[in-house]
Amino acid sequence: IKKDFFTMLKEADIDRHSRWSDVKRKLDSDPRYKAVESSVQREDWFRDYMVKIKEERRRSRDRSRDQGEDVEDNHKSEGEDTGSDGAEEECEDGEANEAAEEEERERQRRIEESLRKREEEVQRALAGHLRDRDKERMQHKHDEAVHNFNALLADLVRSTDYTWKEAKKSLKKDSRWESAGALDREEKEKLFNNHVENLTKRKREKFRELLEELPDLHLASNWKDLKKELKDDPRYTKFSSSDKKCEREFREYLKDKLVAAKADFRELLKETKCITHRSLKMCGEGEQHQRDILEVLRKDRRYLVLDCQPEERSKILMAYMEELEKRGPPPPPTASEPTRRK
Repeated sequence: IKKDFFTMLKEADIDRHSRWSDVKRKLDSDPRYKAVESSVQREDWFRDYMVKIKEERRRSRDRSRDQGEDVEDNHKSEGEDTGSDGAEEECEDGEANEAAEEEERERQRRIEESLRKREEEVQRALAGHLRDRDKERMQHKHDEAVHNFNALLADLVRSTDYTWKEAKKSLKKDSRWESAGALDREEKEKLFNNHVENLTKRKREKFRELLEELPDLHLASNWKDLKKELKDDPRYTKFSSSDKKCEREFREYLKDKLVAAKADFRELLKETKCITHRSLKMCGEGEQHQRDILEVLRKDRRYLVLDCQPEERSKILMAYMEELEKRGPPPPPTASEPTRRK
């Protein structure tokens, strides 16, 4: 590769006055130039070539001096040549020094440019690191503020009857309010609302546990009849100081219980094998089949729990028999299906 590189330089008429900064612009498209991957290597080989042609020039001058025809002419010529060659060599040395100084300046510029780019990269990396560290520090500060504010809410806001405006007056009197300075007003209010929501959920669960424990509670129970049994339990007073709110939750509880009871009754009907696609027609032909169905159903609690809703229970039973009639007879068993129980 070096030999090809030297050949390329020779073909480019490189002389002792040539500078690398000028030469490389003329040769950068030559494949022999590109074959040398390192820019430093290219410049080093160029300098080697410059030394080579200067040595060849000196040897050529030496041979010329040795070929004089007579001694006198040689001495005379030598004297003249010595003066002229000395001046020429001095000139060449000056030009060579100037070229070397220019190349050295260019090399220094490249080094400085490389150092500058490296410094910029380091500064960018450092700036990114500092931003990440600041972001992490701010996030930690924010998380700590959220933790402190939630602790403040847990200590001071124990009733779900507070509004944000009312609670804020009490919260500001506590020294921990200042530790939540990293939070803006909207975020504090959001944390308050979340706290009240979670508090309400926990108290509702406890209140409903209390209702579940009542032995006489059924789907038609009256609030006034049960309230006396509930009022002394702390789960009642903690849920709310408002009797209306407690009554409203009691009614919501009964609605949920009714929905669950209807779903359980529908499951019971699916499990009752005597109810088939022919049941609706058979009930229309006589009362015996309906009596047989009810006799089976009365043995299950899921039927009895709807005693307070007899009409609704009958509607569910009728709707189920109508659905079975529309479906028609079940498909016959196949080899891949287990034998159906009759």
